[in-house]
Amino acid sequence: MIEIIDHGSVRELRLARAPVNALNCVLLKELDAAIMAAEAPALVLSGAAGIFSAGLDVREVTASEESARALVMAFGRLQLRLVHSPVPIIAAITGHSPAGGAVIAVLCDYRIMASGEFRIGLNEVQVGLYPGETIYRVLERLVGTRHAAALLPRGAMLRSDEALAAGLVDECVEPAAVVPRALALANELIALPPKTYQRTRDLVRRDLRKIFDQPSDSVEAMMKYGWVTEETRARMARFLTAR
Repeated sequence: MIEIIDHGSVRELRLARAPVNALNCVLLKELDAAIMAAEAPALVLSGAAGIFSAGLDVREVTASEESARALVMAFGRLQLRLVHSPVPIIAAITGHSPAGGAVIAVLCDYRIMASGEFRIGLNEVQVGLYPGETIYRVLERLVGTRHAAALLPRGAMLRSDEALAAGLVDECVEPAAVVPRALALANELIALPPKTYQRTRDLVRRDLRKIFDQPSDSVEAMMKYGWVTEETRARMARFLTAR
């Protein structure tokens, strides 16, 4: 489910769970392990053409409370892995990136997205999932309080140009150029004086680490109020039927 491609010193981890890179427990655990095991000085996370990741696997969210809990725990471990990564991670957002896909992207050091009609956003509310304060603070860190407060409650999905204007992504390039641009940036970063770069990177990500080191939402609260409610099940069932 993860393709590992080495480009000189930079390692690309490509999500490869057809058709839409839905994040199930297996994929989450494989990505977590691949990041942990990587000895490269910089990583690029990419997806398939037209889709970065469709977010958490709806079928595992709705299968049972135990299934949903396992998925939430695996996703939480991956988030911590991204936040505390000792090396820079660049998100090569190759296409649509809703919900969990957007969460992965916003926790990376830098986000490069395919231009065009592709959309990205934390749209959990639209499918009856409570995003939680931790994710709100992460979004607020990137786009500011006004934008975060406007976007999160309505589960807004932004076109790549809108995401760039809001600060949700850092660059937009032609779809075919997303991964090459991410690799080029990774090489720029590893060419910097390593000790000074690392110290500066630690400085600018310190606030992000604090958000996760002192979480406001427990897993129990997330499950009770936003993952196993009747409202959530109803919205998820409607979503699956529509597909």
